[in-house]
Order: sequence, then structure tokens, then C-alpha cells
Amino acid sequence: MSAARACALACLAVAAAVASAAPFTPRQDDEVVERLPLRAGSAGERARQRAEQRVLAQQPRDLGLALRAAREAIERSRRYGDPRDLGTAQAWLRPWWSDPAAPPAARLLKATVLQARHDFDAALGELDRLMAERGLPVALQAQAALTRAGILQVRGRWDEARAGCQRLAAPPLSLPHGHACLAELDSLQGRDAAATQRLAALDRAPGAPHAWIALLRAELAEREGIATAGTLYARALQLDDDLYVRAAYADWLLDAGRPKDAAAIVRAGQPEGVDQLPDTLLLRLAIAWKRAGDAGAAGAATEMQQRFEAAALRGDTSHGRERARFALDVRDDAATALKEATMNWAQQREPADAVLLLRAARAAKQPDAAEPVRTFVRERSMRDQRLKEGG
Repeated sequence: MSAARACALACLAVAAAVASAAPFTPRQDDEVVERLPLRAGSAGERARQRAEQRVLAQQPRDLGLALRAAREAIERSRRYGDPRDLGTAQAWLRPWWSDPAAPPAARLLKATVLQARHDFDAALGELDRLMAERGLPVALQAQAALTRAGILQVRGRWDEARAGCQRLAAPPLSLPHGHACLAELDSLQGRDAAATQRLAALDRAPGAPHAWIALLRAELAEREGIATAGTLYARALQLDDDLYVRAAYADWLLDAGRPKDAAAIVRAGQPEGVDQLPDTLLLRLAIAWKRAGDAGAAGAATEMQQRFEAAALRGDTSHGRERARFALDVRDDAATALKEATMNWAQQREPADAVLLLRAARAAKQPDAAEPVRTFVRERSMRDQRLKEGG
């Protein structure tokens, strides 16, 4: 379960975000620090956001308003990939951000923002303190437990994640989310050959998180090397058109040798100019266009490089997976790709991260550099057809 999906499960959000860092001071007034996408959404939505900002200035401690507005900002971040929305969410939460006795709902949203910025340890600490409290409302217990289980799975702490999923599946919560994430963990470790059928059955159950389960089924099929993964990704995207699902579908198309189709999925419903695409989609477009021999490949690569350089100036060292993929699949720089993939593996241990480190090590002709992945696969009994192909 990726960090992005963990938040989606809890009805929260995640997208590429700017990590907190020391301020960067431009040398002159007209120096471009970073180009961000245009604000997505309808004109009415943008007008409402501006109205809310005026209210924030007048009523900074209106908890109900702050919680609603912060949730909406996080959701926009998940859907549109604009890091400014996470800053907006934090601004709404500012009166309670550093208060250990803040209302639980505000602390849960704080943990979500931290998780979205890949500050996983801080997010886990906030969630652990929150869940240790007595009398926590059931809905908040479920959201906190689900987000925590997702982060633990991203970090490769599967036993702890399993305990969280079991808590969600058992009374008094008894949520289909818990059964779904248990099925995913079982499939990752090859514990249950019927995990595919379990997820399909859950997908038919009323009240289940169908968009998320469709995504789990697609990813499971991809790990098994089953061609129906494409159909399942398409269904997941139809049910929930967010950045993570669109990027995951594009990745599957790229791996299937269909770069033109991947580019089409990336561009569908997005701004026309590549400079307005979210980082997550721009990276896939740069890879797809390069493999398809499209004339726009060089421009997309240059735009992506400039964004990485701007992030480096801000001190943002997160999103190592994206930097490694750019080096490997766009710049053909195997040495840099291996360095980035190795650092990324220390933070994230999802199947995609394992496959990436194996590919980078092979491209750099340093197979021993992927030994941490092989050890993890052996110790966790990780099951993924791509690891056999990439090992």
C-alpha cells in the first residue's frame, strides 16, 4: 500500500509535496524559483477557496471551518498534485499544529500532511500518540489505524502493518478496508493463493471502498504478471481519477511496451502545456515520449530536470523514487540512478522500489548493490513476478 493510497483510504490525501526546509533566497527579484501548475478546479471552486482564505484571516481559530477546509485542501493535493494545497492545509491547522493537546481531528490531519511530505517518522509518532488516547471516536480510530498501517507497509514493516489491518477487520471496527489490506499483505508474501478471489469478493460487497479495491486488484495482477491488470487499472481510474491511479496505470503501460498509450493516459484531462503537468505525470510523459521517439521528449526532460534542481535548492531530498527513475529512464545515467534508488530504498520498500533498485544495479553493472532488496525479499517472502525478471 503506497503512502498515497494510505491517505486515500482514510478519506484524506497525498501528492508530491514540498518538504519543509531552510528558505532559499533568490539572487534577484525576477529569478524563477519554481514553476507550479495552474490551480486546478472550476472557477466557482477557486472563488470559494479565495473566500475561505479571507475567512481564515478573520476567524483563524474556527475549528470546524479549519478542519473542513484542511481536508478539502489535502484532497485537492491528492487529485491535482499541487504542493501549495498542503501548505494551505497546514495554514488552516496552524493554531493547533504544535499543540500536543490539540483536538484529535486536527492532529490526524497534521499526520496526514506530514505523511504526504514523506516525513514518515513524524507522521507515525503523531498517529501513535493519537491512537494511545482513551475515548477516541471510532471514526478517528479507523482513519488513524488505516493511515498508520499504510505508512508501515511503505516502510517495509509488514508485521506491524498486518496488526493494524487486523485491528481494522476485527470488531468493533469490522471494516472492509481491514480485510482488503490483509488480502494485499497475504498476496505480497504469497500466503494465500486465493487473495485475488478475496479482493474480488470484497469488491462486490456493498459499502466497500470499490475504487481502492480495484487498484489493489490491478496491482496484485501486475505483480502476478496477469494481463487483466490493464483492465483493472482502467476501472480504478474510472472510479477514482487521481494522480496515483493515473500514474500507476501509465507505469503498467510503459512496462507493457506501450509508451504512446501511456502518454495518452498521462495527458487525458490534464493541462495542455507540459509545464503545467504535476511532477508525477510529467515524469511518466518524459519517459513515454522518449521511448516513443516523440519530438516533445527533450522539452519534457528539461522541464523535469529544472523541477528537480529547484527542489534541491529548497533542500527537498524526498521523492527519491522519481529522481532515480528520471536518471535511469530519461537521462540514461545508471550511476546516479543507483545512488538515488539506494537512498530511496532506505525510506520506502514497496515492490516498485525493489524493482527500481534491481534495475538500477543491473544498468550500473553493480549487481551486489541490490543485495538489500534480495535480503528483504528472502526475509519477507515477497512475491512479485517483476523481481524474478529484474533479479
